[in-house]
Amino acid sequence: MPGGRLTQQERQQIALGLADDLAYAEIARRLDRPTSTITREVMRNGGPLAYRADLAHRATEHRAHRRREAAPRGQEAPPQAHGRDADAVREYVEVFTTLMMQSGLPKMTSRVLAHLYTTDAGSLTASELVQHLQVSPASISKAVTLLESQGLIRRERDEGRRERYVVDNAVWYDGMIAAAKSHAQLAETARQGVSVLGPDTPAAARLEGIARFVDFVGEAMTRAAEQAREVLHAKPEPPAESPAEPPAEPTQ
Repeated sequence: MPGGRLTQQERQQIALGLADDLAYAEIARRLDRPTSTITREVMRNGGPLAYRADLAHRATEHRAHRRREAAPRGQEAPPQAHGRDADAVREYVEVFTTLMMQSGLPKMTSRVLAHLYTTDAGSLTASELVQHLQVSPASISKAVTLLESQGLIRRERDEGRRERYVVDNAVWYDGMIAAAKSHAQLAETARQGVSVLGPDTPAAARLEGIARFVDFVGEAMTRAAEQAREVLHAKPEPPAESPAEPPAEPTQ
């Protein structure tokens, strides 16, 4: 398969393929490129619904120019842990960030969450996030506040009493429970509208349908979160010790 960066013509072919509802794998096959290359290209440039070849090409050139300016001549980027490819890691973080943005999170909040999930420690301090993302402490504080309010991260104090922002298995559980509580609040508000609009009206029937639907979904989310925590994250029990055998009878 050919290496190197995508050309502008290849990006135009990607845009045409997306317009024809082709799968990433099919677009990759036609361009003789890895499917992962096409996936990263689309996700880092607006996703399948907003991808534009000309904007994607200019954005790539701008990122390359910015990296050249940021790196002093003759100085190589620090080596990645576990022998990782620095460019591949950077591209993956951008893909992850775009996915979070498509789910409704603001850009800076998505960047913070993507960096937290892709660090081996699973936690970073505010100063570390400022250094990684090259933004102001105020931007980090605002993003962290939003993430914490949605149950997507939690705060801890390390041995140096520094505040750390953490993502782990417990955060996923807490986030699912928080989402279920949000569904319950929506159901309650919808049922309040039933009494206001009159129980025998079409609008009230619509609101009652919403309430019943989100009630069902919220209860299912809670059950699934409880089961997942029990099955996937339970610590294995230590093996039971076999009972000691009685001493052998002395032979005559």
